[in-house]
This record gives sequence, structure tokens and C-alpha cells, in this order.
Amino acid sequence: MVMHPTRTDATVLVIDDEPEIRHVVHSALRSTVARVLDAADGRSALAAVKAQTPDLIVLDLGLPDQSGLDLCRAIRAHSLAPIVVLTARHIESDKVALLNAGADDYVTKPFSPRELIARIKALLRRAKEKDKLPDTLKIGDLAIDLSKIAVTVKGKTLELTAKEFELLKTLIKARGRVLTRDHLLDTIWGFDHAAEIQTRTVDVHIQTLRKKLKTEAKRIVTIKNYGYRFDDEG
Repeated sequence: MVMHPTRTDATVLVIDDEPEIRHVVHSALRSTVARVLDAADGRSALAAVKAQTPDLIVLDLGLPDQSGLDLCRAIRAHSLAPIVVLTARHIESDKVALLNAGADDYVTKPFSPRELIARIKALLRRAKEKDKLPDTLKIGDLAIDLSKIAVTVKGKTLELTAKEFELLKTLIKARGRVLTRDHLLDTIWGFDHAAEIQTRTVDVHIQTLRKKLKTEAKRIVTIKNYGYRFDDEG
């Protein structure tokens, strides 16, 4: 894995088994982002996602050790960073499959480095805007003060633990996107365990948080066999 210091503060992970493609993307990104990280296969790519927390990921589908679609899904389980896919596929159903797997955009090969950079800049800009939350939020009868770390329902203060507060904030911050249990563990607890323990850890905290939210508990929606999302509608 190679890191190249450059001018801005974003980190981009480039996943491609072809050195020539990585070189082209690196050259295009040098004046745009702070660091460019390399991964040549799915295993090292997923390790980099967990360890380096990139701000954006450029993913080529033609990897030697696993399907690009499967890797896209695996990345999405651990990161909300925008994913730009490089693909030689031009069939509409293939592109739809990419987006359903968690990709945010795609560029078909052969690609223009200028077009790729324009798309990356746009995604980074949108991600930065989404990442911002106001100090105070009002959602139905639920009120959250992020600066004071305080939550109320119908004006009554809730006694949340630090983990419960971070769990609620993380779900709200995702703005309706489904977060897997693995992602929630990585983000809030910062460790990995066996799948059974992971499920129990998150699910127990969600159950307790829902009890405390009372009439607003319905906003934490369970997505079967996947994870949770926060519903701010209604």
C-alpha cells in the first residue's frame, strides 16, 4: 500500500489489480486529495477500509480474488464513504446492480481522468455537506442537542449512556441509509468480534435505546438480516 502526500485533506483508496490503472488514477488525484492509498485485491482493500477510513473509494470490478460486486457490498458494511466504480460493462442492468450493491457512481472504461476527477470532487463535496449536522435537531417529538449531548422526547430528558447517544447520532447522521451491525460496531465500539457477539452487542443496545425513546422508538427501523436505519419522516 502506497501513500502519496498532496494538497487537500481527503483520503482516496484506489482498488485495482492493474498497476497502470492505479498510476493513471494516482496522477489524476495528486493535485486534488491529501492521500492516495493502493490496494490490488479484495482482501487488502477491505483491510484498508477498516484501518485507514478513506473518504472515497475508487473500485475496479475486475479483481483477482473476488467479485467486485461482493467487495462493494462488503465495503458498504463497514463504510459510508462514496464508492466510484470503474467498469467495462455498458449494459444498464449491470449498472443498476452496481448501484444496488452500494456504489454511488460509476465510470465506464476507457475513462477520461478529467471526468473521473470531476465525479470524485462532486461526491466528496456532497459527502462533506451530508456529514454536517446542526447542533440541535428536532424530529417529531424527539429533540437532540449535539453540543450538550442531550436528548428529550416531548420535553422530557432521556438518560442515555454514551454508547446509546453515539448510536442514535450515527443512525441520524446516515440520513436514512441502512447501517449494518458491523458498521455500527466499527464506528461506535471500534472492535471486531465473532458475528454472533456482534449481533448481540448492537441489538441489545438498540433494544434499550428504543425503550428509552418510547413513542419515538419506531424511528429506528430494523432491516432484516442486515441492520438498522433511522426514519425521520412523519
